[in-house]
Amino acid sequence: MSTETTEADFEDSAALGAPDVIAKSSLVVMKFGGTSVSSGENWRTIAALLRRRLAAGLQPVVVHSALKGVSNALESLLQAAIDDDPSDALAELRSQHYALAEELGLDGPELLGERLHELEQLVAGVRLVREVSVRVRVRIMAIGELMATRLGAAYLCAQSVPVEWVDARDLLTSRSRSGRQTANSYLSATCEFSPDVELQKTVAACGNIVLTQGFIARNKSGETVLLGRGGSDTSASYFAAKLQARRLEVWTDVPGMFSADPKLVPSARLLVALHYDEAQELASAGSAVLHPRCITPVRELGIPLFIRSTAAPQIAGTVISSVTEEVEPQVKGICSRSGLTLISMDGVGMWHEVGFLAKAFAAFSKNGVSVDLVSTSETNVTVSIDTSDGMLSDDVEESLVDDLEKLCRVRVISNCSAVSLVGRKIRTIIPRLAPALEVFEEERIHLMSQAANDLNLSFVVDKQQGPRLVSKLHATIIRKKGATTVFGQSWERLFAGDEPLVAAPDAWWMQKRDQLMQLADGQLNAYVYDRDSVADAADSLMQLKNISRILYAVKANFNAELLQTLSTAGVDFECVSPGEVEWLQEVIPDLDLGRILFTPNFAPREEYEWALKAGLQVTLDNLYPLQAWPEMFKGQELFIRVDPGQGRGHHEHVKTAGVHSKFGVPRFEVDELARLIDAAGATVTGIHAHSGSGILDPENWRSVAGELVLIAERFPDVKTIDLGGGLGVPEKPGDKAFDLARLDATLAEIREAYPQFDLWLEPGRYLVARAGVLLTRCTQTKGKGEMRYIGVGTGMNSLIRPALYGSYHEIVNLTRADQTPSETVTVVGPICETGDRLGSDRLLPPTEEGDVILIANAGAYGYVMSSQYNRRAVAEEIVI
Repeated sequence: MSTETTEADFEDSAALGAPDVIAKSSLVVMKFGGTSVSSGENWRTIAALLRRRLAAGLQPVVVHSALKGVSNALESLLQAAIDDDPSDALAELRSQHYALAEELGLDGPELLGERLHELEQLVAGVRLVREVSVRVRVRIMAIGELMATRLGAAYLCAQSVPVEWVDARDLLTSRSRSGRQTANSYLSATCEFSPDVELQKTVAACGNIVLTQGFIARNKSGETVLLGRGGSDTSASYFAAKLQARRLEVWTDVPGMFSADPKLVPSARLLVALHYDEAQELASAGSAVLHPRCITPVRELGIPLFIRSTAAPQIAGTVISSVTEEVEPQVKGICSRSGLTLISMDGVGMWHEVGFLAKAFAAFSKNGVSVDLVSTSETNVTVSIDTSDGMLSDDVEESLVDDLEKLCRVRVISNCSAVSLVGRKIRTIIPRLAPALEVFEEERIHLMSQAANDLNLSFVVDKQQGPRLVSKLHATIIRKKGATTVFGQSWERLFAGDEPLVAAPDAWWMQKRDQLMQLADGQLNAYVYDRDSVADAADSLMQLKNISRILYAVKANFNAELLQTLSTAGVDFECVSPGEVEWLQEVIPDLDLGRILFTPNFAPREEYEWALKAGLQVTLDNLYPLQAWPEMFKGQELFIRVDPGQGRGHHEHVKTAGVHSKFGVPRFEVDELARLIDAAGATVTGIHAHSGSGILDPENWRSVAGELVLIAERFPDVKTIDLGGGLGVPEKPGDKAFDLARLDATLAEIREAYPQFDLWLEPGRYLVARAGVLLTRCTQTKGKGEMRYIGVGTGMNSLIRPALYGSYHEIVNLTRADQTPSETVTVVGPICETGDRLGSDRLLPPTEEGDVILIANAGAYGYVMSSQYNRRAVAEEIVI
């Protein structure tokens, strides 16, 4: 980005309520996040920003993070050193830093050699003892920031930007902490932030830009400590307070705080100005833009905080200060925060018992556990604990429960999310919110809490429901345009520009747009599948070098032509019912039944008998068949589907593993499984698991393989490890494609470690989802201004996934795909159900009756899950 790139102006700090000593300061603290410091283009932007500050007579203090993904990579490196060989992880870290150095025109080995050598030595020590102490963990995690800032300082010097590198540990000292969780004092430390005159003099005397690290500090014993995940924001806030800086600028990958997470709700609106307390509530409630701990230091000193985007410096973003013109009661943000654990305390004895709460909270204090939300009644007190950072270890939780059980009955509820409505004077508008709160009618609410400061109304629900509820609440509560001055433009509008916004110009359905428009002339509704896309997806998986067999999950789409295409490509099949097997035999008459894996779930005895008689490879996923019908399996070679213990996926209903799943033999039943197999005279030749659908992290299959191998070792005849499916498909514009190369590399490591096993995969959506679209037409439009509906010719009778899962499907006006989107609309079908929404708050061009509407990623679990509800015909299928 050139130095001529426009940058939004900053409001005067005095006008934002800053004291004179703040408003007249020449110091400006600028924090840059991991994404901002990970590319040459962004560093050119940073250099331009710093030159502007110098030209304005200001002295910047730069605080920046490790490169994007490095903190996670260091965590993985530690685990690899404990479990296996860390050399690949080390090489990847080295390669990432050297690649950026080369892009910046720097000598990576010369700048970073010493730190990398230190890292190698520390990792070698961990590998030797196969464990990592908290002090070693801290030293290793700190290296990410130390290396990144060396590159940043060297680049700025090379660009003639005057800069001095300073070790943050010489500037920030952590506070002492009491309690059981001493590890927290190293991993999530807090620091003093009162104004430091000596530090101010030192920085001013330097004259140059000071560049230092976020995330790290020292304790009073001189040891390195970390400020917790998101600690770079907090570091910058500490520096701003100690220096009494004119302002704190936080530069990240988004241009401010929004009314919801734009990744979940693309129509989320920019929040232009917030009071400190509102920003604190939003950050605490789950807005990932700022760490909640960074607000307090700047608030206490009256320092304005500006959030800007390195990728879009021309957007003014969000300003947080003590001044706000907004006094109207309203909701400003809908947030979801996962990683909560509830502690429910019951007992009739607590009613009117003096001091019960004091005793209960003393137990939390003794164990070093911080309480988040609280709900009380005469016989129950329930509190939430934020466990997202992993700070609540098993032994601390056990100790806490033991202490509380001396007072009352205790129940622990894990894997919860808090959905919060954040705004001003929430109590006064609850009657207006009543229709929106109907979304909770069918949800299990574990806890409801209304903040004492009247800024927050929170509902704690099961974790998987959070994203769907946020999307629905935002659609009904946050106005699409207008409202008060606190709301800016939506995320979609900010980044749409003046050019027509085609979400996926390289998608097959845009390349074959003319053909699709011709097809739409013949009927109102149709599923259209692109055979070439299916063949390409199959070929990409068949090219994986470390997989012995690919089996397609027939339930995803049983269209005859697509099944034939997959068979020709060499893909085999996984079936869950006799009907699927018989259909395969009908559409592929010469199909060898040895290419089918039969995996029924809670099926009647007759289906197992039928499958064994037909010679199919049968998978058992429950102990009951072996307990009730052992004679059936004598002499049979079986696959066993096990529950790996943790389901993953884009929705709870597609997570097919975990304690609440109906799929698979849980690990604690493996001993009983082995006994039943021996008693029946059967042999286990394959171990199978399926974690879920929509998984985008290839590392998932490493952990699944590890679980399956441990179980396979109990059965000496196992030859196959079936890793299941679940390969994710990009759903929203901007989503990254699944990294098959990384998956293959992961599989290579698995295969090298366990060469005795063949590895299988069972993809479904990955092979067919992107190949299918649902074509329909606009039938009616409704509404003006705030709420607009586009009615289309089919709905949840043809595509039930949005109503059932809250799933996102890209929606395009194919007739006007070359026109600029300018209207935020909700797309609905003709079914007599409130839930018949195919998409909420979508940005489309002005749409008229008869326009062809395309719903993307509809090739999987679309037609196969359709119905004739309301006696409306299901969209027909066409293959092109």
